[in-house]
Amino acid sequence: MSVLSLLPLSDIRKPLSEQVYHTIREAIVTLQLEPGLMIYENDLAESLGVSRTPIREAIRNLVNDQLLEVLPQRGTRVAYISERKVLETRFIRVQLERAAFRIVAQTWNSELMRPSRQLILNSLEGQQLAAENNNIVQFLQLDEVFHRIILELADNQTLMNVVYHMRGHLNRLRYLVIREYDHMSRVIDEHYELLKAIEANDEEVTTRLLEDHLGKMNSEVPELRQVFSHYFVD
Repeated sequence: MSVLSLLPLSDIRKPLSEQVYHTIREAIVTLQLEPGLMIYENDLAESLGVSRTPIREAIRNLVNDQLLEVLPQRGTRVAYISERKVLETRFIRVQLERAAFRIVAQTWNSELMRPSRQLILNSLEGQQLAAENNNIVQFLQLDEVFHRIILELADNQTLMNVVYHMRGHLNRLRYLVIREYDHMSRVIDEHYELLKAIEANDEEVTTRLLEDHLGKMNSEVPELRQVFSHYFVD
């Protein structure tokens, strides 16, 4: 049975091609489709119960994201993890989120932001539950929700789109780090500290905490590369 047959399509309110794209992307990011794995349109279509048309469109978009790569005369495979690409995308993500989080810290109003604050707290509670159940996939999804809610408050859709598409490379490595080193509790604590700094309208502390939060993993990467050398390309 294919891995993807175990996954529901994403939000059914979205167009089918978009659901297929997000479903396959999620499987790649969470290493359910491992780096180096050859994938085939027919298998994916059968697994997800859709025609080949949305599969073909999803593959094209994932190739553009550099999460899939086309091998001439051979087919399509899941791209290997490039440490260089991870470092590049992390640098850009830190710069973009740093600016957005600073804006949110500067403009935070406890009364006006009450609904958003509750959504943030809901995501943190969900993260705690996922950590207790050792559900890494759900934890990462809720980690993304935490960041997305805050980014939305900066009111910059272009920034949101750029950050989303870059996260795929970084999050594959983050998933591996969390799976192997169980850092979920630490991440939750850092999220609470970020929220506290934002609520205090402390731009400097907010940006410093965010840089530290997104800048971790360096110490674990060499060991992960040794254990999972078949996942990496450079």
